[in-house]
Amino acid sequence: MFGKRAGEGFAKPNAASPVVAATAAARPSPPPAPEPVRETQPAPRPPEPVRRRTRDDDYYGTKAQVFSALIDTIDLSQLAKLDAESAREEIRDIVNDIITIKNFAMSIAEQEELLEDICNDVLGYGPLEPLLARDDIADIMVNGAGQVFIEVAGKTIESEIRFRDNNQLLSICQRIVSQVGRRVDESSPICDARLPDGSRVNVIAPPLAVDGTALTIRKFKKDKLKLDQLVRFGAITPDGATLLQIIGRVRCNVLISGGTGSGKTTLLNCLTAFIDPDERIITCEDTAELQLQQPHVVRLETRPPNIEGEGEVTMRDLIKNCLRMRPERIIVGEVRGPEVFDLLQAMNTGHDGSMGTLHANTPREALARMESMIAMGGYTLPAKTVREIIAGSVDVIIQAQRLRDGSRRITQITEVIGMEGDVIITQDLLRYEMDGEDAGGRIIGRHVGTKIGRPAFWERARYFNEDKRLAAALDALSKD
Repeated sequence: MFGKRAGEGFAKPNAASPVVAATAAARPSPPPAPEPVRETQPAPRPPEPVRRRTRDDDYYGTKAQVFSALIDTIDLSQLAKLDAESAREEIRDIVNDIITIKNFAMSIAEQEELLEDICNDVLGYGPLEPLLARDDIADIMVNGAGQVFIEVAGKTIESEIRFRDNNQLLSICQRIVSQVGRRVDESSPICDARLPDGSRVNVIAPPLAVDGTALTIRKFKKDKLKLDQLVRFGAITPDGATLLQIIGRVRCNVLISGGTGSGKTTLLNCLTAFIDPDERIITCEDTAELQLQQPHVVRLETRPPNIEGEGEVTMRDLIKNCLRMRPERIIVGEVRGPEVFDLLQAMNTGHDGSMGTLHANTPREALARMESMIAMGGYTLPAKTVREIIAGSVDVIIQAQRLRDGSRRITQITEVIGMEGDVIITQDLLRYEMDGEDAGGRIIGRHVGTKIGRPAFWERARYFNEDKRLAAALDALSKD
């Protein structure tokens, strides 16, 4: 079925083959134990310097030979027709035959490692596969072929995973982005993409990345986080979570503000869980990563320009078009430019309950950023008019923050009240106050309410029959 039987002879493959270039890889092995120093007589100088071979050299050399024989033996077009498990078993059978015929001296553990490495190279993402399989990793950061960092439990540590060279790393990046119809090379060295599980991928290749291709993967957990889990993690109190549930339920227009890695997208996913299942939702994203559970969802994604610089579809294009698609709620993954004006217009013209995220360090900074992003679009509106549009569109700003100990907290829930003169007036419904840190360096703090009485969206909550629950939550928060 797959061409020659293993053992009928293996011709050396073409080193420039795109299959070999795209799939050959190696996994690092633990460093060899140091050999004891022995006193010896000085030997005559050899004609050429001889470097002692390490276990890495042996492993990589064996793997290269086995891989070359596999590529000559297997029919990749037939392999592509199999499901993942059958293809993996087929590769393992042939590799085992090659190891036997070539008479490679390997332990069972080394053979299993080699089999897994080669299967990952042919069918997956090479050295990244073990990291992608772990659900405790939040981020994978590859700084060239020889340096891989991961974030686990809020802390960044260096992984032992390595790539054979920068060519292998770039080949794996090209495989990732090609799955969503994008490309990364010297002429187009920056690319955003996603993995099949929804994890977000950014690639920046040479010549922009001086030390080799830089790959960043923001992983999503297989089990989607819910608001009650954020309560268990200490990101918000139970009464604060109730307040967020009501905000999502009663169709408040919400912006989630925060820095990079603060958990904005996770929080947005949690809020959308409280949208009624009969509402029509349209999402607009640069890379589709939102995980809405409602049955009536349309997902839209931007498109970069092609090699001729044509065919680009921007976030503004998506938001303008989705207004013609009878949305009840519009969810924007992230606003970072003039598209914020279109989102505000949508919020103010019958699409209550729309949501989005943006980068800012405080709710007040978020308001200022929206003003500056509108100015980026070339609008010549007076500053007061812009602020009136913002104040009339946004109901609540939720601030997320990644603290210095790696933990993530919802630090403010702020309501936009309206205008007073030329100033947008806001009031905090909830804020996080830090009290210090424990002996282990973990931040100690608490969420406190601000005793404001009735929020501005009280009538909206009463319309949805949530006023009693809202009053109870605010009363509990004010006593904390």
